[in-house]
Amino acid sequence: QLSNVLSESLVPLVLPLKGLPVPCCLSSPAVPSAPVESALVSVYVHLDFQDKTWPLTRSRTLTLPAALASASPGTLTGLSLTTECDVNLQGHIDCSCLSGYQWNASVCSRHRPCQALHSNRPCGCLVFSQPEPGYCQLLPPMPGNLSLSSPLQLPGHTLNLTLLISQEATNLNWVLRHPGSPRPVLLQPETQVSLTSSRGRAALSISNMSHHWAGEYVSCFEAQGFKWNLYQVVRVPLEVTDVARLPDQLSISCAASPGFQLSCCIPPRTNPAYTAAWSPGEDGKASSLNTSGSQCLVLAVQHCPAADTTYTCDLQSQGLTPLSVSVSVTIIQDGDITCPEDSLGVAWSVTKAGHVAQAPCPVNKSGVVKRPCGPDGVWGPIHSSCTNERLLALLARAKLLQAGQGKPNEEVPQILRELSGQAAVASSPSDLLTLLSTMKCLAKVAAKARIQLERRDLENLLTTTDKVLDMDTSSLWTQKPWVGSTFLLAVETLARSLCPQDHPFTFSLPNVQLQTRLLGSVLHALAPLRHNGTKDSITSLVLQKLDHLLPSNYRQGLEDSLYTTPGLVLVISIMADGQTFHQGEVIMDFGHTKGTPHCVFWDHNLFQGNRGWSREGCQAQAVSASLTTQCICQHLTAFSILMSPHTIPENPTLALLSQLGLGTSILALLVCLGVYRLVWRVVVRSKVAYFCHTALLNVVLCLLAADTCFLGATLLPPGSRSPLCLTVTFLCHFFYLATFFWMLAQALVLAHQLLFVFQQLSKHRVLPLMVLLGYLCPLGFAGVTLGLYLPRGQYLREGECWLDGKGGALYTFVGPVLAIVGVNRLVLAMAVLKLLRPLLSEGPPAEKHQALLRVIKALLILTPIFGLTWGLGLATLLEEVSTVPHYIFTILNTFQGVFILLFGCLMDKKVSLPT
Repeated sequence: QLSNVLSESLVPLVLPLKGLPVPCCLSSPAVPSAPVESALVSVYVHLDFQDKTWPLTRSRTLTLPAALASASPGTLTGLSLTTECDVNLQGHIDCSCLSGYQWNASVCSRHRPCQALHSNRPCGCLVFSQPEPGYCQLLPPMPGNLSLSSPLQLPGHTLNLTLLISQEATNLNWVLRHPGSPRPVLLQPETQVSLTSSRGRAALSISNMSHHWAGEYVSCFEAQGFKWNLYQVVRVPLEVTDVARLPDQLSISCAASPGFQLSCCIPPRTNPAYTAAWSPGEDGKASSLNTSGSQCLVLAVQHCPAADTTYTCDLQSQGLTPLSVSVSVTIIQDGDITCPEDSLGVAWSVTKAGHVAQAPCPVNKSGVVKRPCGPDGVWGPIHSSCTNERLLALLARAKLLQAGQGKPNEEVPQILRELSGQAAVASSPSDLLTLLSTMKCLAKVAAKARIQLERRDLENLLTTTDKVLDMDTSSLWTQKPWVGSTFLLAVETLARSLCPQDHPFTFSLPNVQLQTRLLGSVLHALAPLRHNGTKDSITSLVLQKLDHLLPSNYRQGLEDSLYTTPGLVLVISIMADGQTFHQGEVIMDFGHTKGTPHCVFWDHNLFQGNRGWSREGCQAQAVSASLTTQCICQHLTAFSILMSPHTIPENPTLALLSQLGLGTSILALLVCLGVYRLVWRVVVRSKVAYFCHTALLNVVLCLLAADTCFLGATLLPPGSRSPLCLTVTFLCHFFYLATFFWMLAQALVLAHQLLFVFQQLSKHRVLPLMVLLGYLCPLGFAGVTLGLYLPRGQYLREGECWLDGKGGALYTFVGPVLAIVGVNRLVLAMAVLKLLRPLLSEGPPAEKHQALLRVIKALLILTPIFGLTWGLGLATLLEEVSTVPHYIFTILNTFQGVFILLFGCLMDKKVSLPT
């Protein structure tokens, strides 16, 4: 065979022949007087084997015939195979690498993998449309190591995987292969998944582990020209709540029903695998039953026991503590009060008073139907949790997607498409609740990932919305009034995610009408909002019947009267650079209305998150030239978000106070800097004065920078992906914290002077410590917060350029601020006590009066400098209906610069400890 392929001359080494590529070994001819030199070289050679079964041939080095071994100028001593190729059923060529070899990353990126992989190695088998002069290359040593905190993760705990890489790596990804599922799932930063990466190290962290996160974890990356996969298998034991029992209790009359059936079910493809057994099981027959949603062990008891018995389903897995769930079977005795047999809905057997009868759901439904038997032997109402299995599966996918499993750009449109088909079969309140929960998850994922939906995806959403509004499930809307608000927010969020290239878009159904267009092609009045033109859009969505599904919650000022809505809910959103634009004025014209109209909007943050109608920032006015009513709404951000973890109700008055106060403070601080420039040498003659005024000067500088950044943030389009918004948030966090740490430095100097009157302070020691405290500490807080919460998507608040109040990011600002304010209160109390000493003496009234004035003066000076008014931020930490705390906080703290100018510069000649 070789003589038919290789030419008699071995030059050139690369032969233009088709087929199996192999590397070969070339050595120079043996010379008696010279040492033998050999080299390993790689060439592309095609070897056709007529016999397809040649395992021995491919597993060893081929020895060449003597005629070829004596060829000149070099001697080819042997061939080692690296790659084997074969034609698949589709007529393409599958080329797989033998052990120790692999396709390089460049070739791998241009071809798809084989359907049946020969191994778990990445790029171990590729599909070629035609033969190419390439071959699998020799793999270098593994460039990394993947370590696992523990292969057995307890439910509720946190999984930590660490990848250490010795070479420069790129394209790092983490995937999860569930047990029994060949399809890998990409892991991304979300509510449960956290990813960190630095030079030579990458880490994956998953919080609140459950059986949904069991499987094989793979770290995929490129290094040294190859793709690498490192694996770790993680097992998660089941919990009792993961095991479904039907029924979970049973009362039975042996005369009416001599036998009964029990079942315990676990999720499919669990890792580790479990074996189940019922006890006692002597009088029953156990059988397994697999469905699409669970694996069940069914116990059919032929004869009911003579007395009450507890049956136990024991689940065991190697190396784990057995898991047991029990079902109590109560035998109805003569004289017991019972509910008779009934056929309402399903067949209800005789049930003992005080017990709950249970029945399975129909086919393709999950859950259970329950009916209580009252103490007087009268049947109660039927409660059904039966839910369409397909809807439950879609909700499970959406929850895992929100947790971090999967690609949002692919999964969200696919789930919307399937949800549109399943909405037609939703018939029960449980079905509707599951459907709405799915939409809620998808909306959160879409907003966080900034997904752009195509036209057909948006049509699927609106079709589902129209079907939901047509459903006759008033009991659900009444029992769970928050469902309507959740539904509105989900539809509103998803509706404004249309791709720019699909504008303009119009869609109409009986209950839904949507229009969306680019700003450049509509209203010239909106031109000032435009940034780069083509990415800015306006969307209007009209929903019929939804107003009747929203609870009748009215904000203060609206609750004294009964109001009716016209049957329509109008949703208008303006998108600027992919983010919702919150600053602007919206004017809407309505036809003639009877009575006194109110212009209201649905506030998702009202009443401690219970939502309601509010007219804050909106007003209605009649148009004299026509019989129409105009509704004008303005929504702006407020300064008090600095301390509040909740979204502040949009209030133009509060926003105006914020901007006015910040602007005035900036001017006052600039004046303060000018004053210090003129009198600096005069006020720093003593060491204590020098330290106190240095701290105060830095307070002024930091507060000036912080207020400027915050005021500038109101001019930016907010968004979690905006680099400007991210930069401004970091700077505000740093400078506001630096302001407080310099206040702390000044307080500590003052405390030292109070406690150690005769001990002198050294400039060379104290000043560096003050700089470290004033700048390095806040920089550390701000940097750690950015690195910790930005990868999780919990750094920026939705719609605002400030720290997220839902995660822990905001508390890295609030915590140090309140702690420093507390320390400063103690120092201030010490100063006041010292100043009050003359009042305790027997001196004349004039001296007492002078001492009292000194106390009041010190309080006026030190209170703004020590930032004690920020203690009022405690009130804004609570989610309250009233905005009064926000007004007080905004007025006192936005004018902080004015206070410092008046009481720290102009009214005091020397801001050191009064003497």
